[in-house]
Amino acid sequence: MKSRPLHFNRLCILSVGLLGLLVCAGCSHPPAAQASAPVVEVATVIQKDVPVYGNWIGTLQGYVNAQIEPHVSGYLIKQDYREGSFVRKGDLLFEIDPRPFQAALDQAKAQVAQAQAQLGAAAINVKRDIPEAKAHAIPQSQLDNDTQAKLAAQASVQAAEAAVEGAQLNLGYTRVRSIVSGIAGIAQVQVGNLVSPGTVLTGVSQVNPIKAYFPISGAEYLTIANRAGGTIDLLSRAKRIPLHLLLPNGQTYGYDGQILFADRQVDPQTGTIQIVGAFPNPGRVLRPGQTGRIRALTQIQKGALLVPQRAVSELQGGYEVAEVGPNNKIVLRAVQVGPQVGSLWIITHGVGPGDRVVAEGTEKVRNGMVITPQTYAPSAETN
Repeated sequence: MKSRPLHFNRLCILSVGLLGLLVCAGCSHPPAAQASAPVVEVATVIQKDVPVYGNWIGTLQGYVNAQIEPHVSGYLIKQDYREGSFVRKGDLLFEIDPRPFQAALDQAKAQVAQAQAQLGAAAINVKRDIPEAKAHAIPQSQLDNDTQAKLAAQASVQAAEAAVEGAQLNLGYTRVRSIVSGIAGIAQVQVGNLVSPGTVLTGVSQVNPIKAYFPISGAEYLTIANRAGGTIDLLSRAKRIPLHLLLPNGQTYGYDGQILFADRQVDPQTGTIQIVGAFPNPGRVLRPGQTGRIRALTQIQKGALLVPQRAVSELQGGYEVAEVGPNNKIVLRAVQVGPQVGSLWIITHGVGPGDRVVAEGTEKVRNGMVITPQTYAPSAETN
């Protein structure tokens, strides 16, 4: 019997070993690794007194906006101001051709002289008639007629003098002056145009101080009134409520304003009431027509419960937070929210002081899930 080669025996032993490993691998089922708990950032509900601010869109208007119109008709012959410049009350803005009005004044003065001459003649007649009538040299009726003629001449003098005064006024009206101090606008007419009463020549706006108009809700109005001393008379208490103005370029205006008055009624369509405030404007930087955001402290909410805004989720018109319960188990709770304060949100119902809520990673959690909490490290909320 021939012996097999050594390499053949080794190959058989290796084949048997591999077969054994395959059999063992088919019989062994190691347990699957359990999914680890998601890591989320958790914040503690804060309780403290917080100021609550209202923010509204405001429109600036001149404290006084005057439309400059002529009182007489005529051709415009001169513009005496620089458009966009500051003018004072009484400064000359435009001139209308004065020649027709000067002629009317001269004619009125001539009529005064004529009426005075007639009055003088009537007075002489009456003076002469009185002794003659007493002596029965003339009829009494002649004295009566001359007396009435004197009275009529006196009335003519008064009418002529009134005509002179009117002519002088019209002549003065040919020099159109500003009726307020403020910024003069662009001229609406050109030299050579025929103007008349009702023609708007330009506008002048008093801008220091400048008014701000902004609508607020009826509830906010009552809150502000309560802060003003428990009365809706904002005129007497308004200085207690400073207004802040955020300009369109993002800067906060350097002067605080105050409420002047509230409109007489709430708009039934919008439920808002118009508030008018005033801001100092010494540099005349603010101009009518600008818009900005008006900000005012409406109330101090005592013992408010605060959570980061990122912890609150809006769901089908409601709000909820993911509370971290015992053993780091998630409980989704419906909450009621109040105003937002910076990066925090006031919760009026649904959580308590010291509760823990998920502030970062809310999209990872589900109700009943166990999580691995990490401390939420806010930046803006703590300042």
